[in-house]
Amino acid sequence: MVMIHFFLAAVMVGAISLCPETAEAAVMGPSMQKLTWHYYKVYNTCENAENFVRHQVEKFYKSDKSIAPKLLRLLYSDCFVTGCDASILLEGPNSERMAPQNRGLGAFVIIDKIKIVLEQRCPGVVSCADILNLATRDAVHKAGAPSYPVFTGRRDGLTSDKQTVDLPSPSISWDTAMAYFKSRGLSVLDMATLLGSHSMGKTHCSYVVDRLHNFNKTGKPSSTINKSFLTEMAKQCPPRTRKGQTDPLVYLNPDSGSEHSFSSSFYSRVLSQKSVLEVDQQLLYNDDTKQISEEFSESFEDFRKSFALSMSKMGAINVLTKNEGEIRRDCRRRN
Repeated sequence: MVMIHFFLAAVMVGAISLCPETAEAAVMGPSMQKLTWHYYKVYNTCENAENFVRHQVEKFYKSDKSIAPKLLRLLYSDCFVTGCDASILLEGPNSERMAPQNRGLGAFVIIDKIKIVLEQRCPGVVSCADILNLATRDAVHKAGAPSYPVFTGRRDGLTSDKQTVDLPSPSISWDTAMAYFKSRGLSVLDMATLLGSHSMGKTHCSYVVDRLHNFNKTGKPSSTINKSFLTEMAKQCPPRTRKGQTDPLVYLNPDSGSEHSFSSSFYSRVLSQKSVLEVDQQLLYNDDTKQISEEFSESFEDFRKSFALSMSKMGAINVLTKNEGEIRRDCRRRN
């Protein structure tokens, strides 16, 4: 039962909060066990690294709340391709950041500026991969998410190839989406929880227009969308009929809007068939994910606890440690 799954998740998050060292053995997969709680403090290489990151994020957040969803998407795009190795940050005509699926990514400048600060204080010590994970945690915490544990000690990857980018379409089927998450070591609960990050931020109409006007090339909208919401969205995202047509941005969660606040209203919209993305709406059409959506819609605290665990797990996908990578001096290029 999903409720049992969630109960276990909540207990494990509590364990991490109370005793990270004990929780490490209890809840981590092999990849996460390669990381260390407060790595830079434990090894006395940059004791205040996490404080430096948090301070910079707080400064950015004061002037731009959208950094929370931007960093979330950047981290997702990094971790779900070759693993959490900051390969998404590397520049170049054939780099991951140039792949079509990564069009519209932001927050690169934020990571660059944090890296400059850390290089001034602790040269050659803190990886870009750790900065991205820590900065994302701190930004979404400002938006209302829990301050989940980020184990550190990642190294930065040495390669970045847009041909490796296989991020799925927002119109992906539920079965394909589940297989995709499972291939990264994540569960049904993780998938339903991480999709909840769409409670804030924006997306381009080009990722939505098919379900509004020509779903699966039927010439009709998706049957999974509320009719009044369909009318509202169709006005914001008209059919793409000509080359060079503008591609407006729309809020992933209109209830959150420009506040970019982290909330469980995303799941209430799923239950009302008012999701912007097809992949989000399909949470309603699987027994397990429907039950998860109902639970999270009713209890924001349950959602927050599950989000803490799932984000910690995502941040440990195929990490590089020790001699497996490098510590970049500039996040945009190899040393």
